[in-house]
Amino acid sequence: MREMVHTDKAPGAVGPYSQAIKAGNTLYVSGQIPLVPETGELLEGDVKAQTKLVLENLKAIIEAGGSKLDNVVKCTCFLKNMNDFADFNGIYAEYFGGSLPARECIEVARLPKDVLVEVSAICVV
Repeated sequence: MREMVHTDKAPGAVGPYSQAIKAGNTLYVSGQIPLVPETGELLEGDVKAQTKLVLENLKAIIEAGGSKLDNVVKCTCFLKNMNDFADFNGIYAEYFGGSLPARECIEVARLPKDVLVEVSAICVV
């Protein structure tokens, strides 16, 4: 069974996709960028500020899907600049330091709205 997950505590999709899809006991969360949920506006700031908002948005969607950050089994992380890796990793560890999901972190040429970071996740429910 497939179910779309949506919460107003995270920004709405900026394209033809869902915030997340729950299939059985697995939740697939779309990539999140640093958009302010209440306004849909891009958060200006450095990679630390953007990473924190991205992970807060991810957390809100995961909770709306009936799970929690400790149940994340895999993250895919995209950085505009790998020189930001240490700063990104420091914030990421605040959210996932106790559960340590599998992940990859990839430098990309460009992200939606020219943000500095995007993160998606897969977790069990």
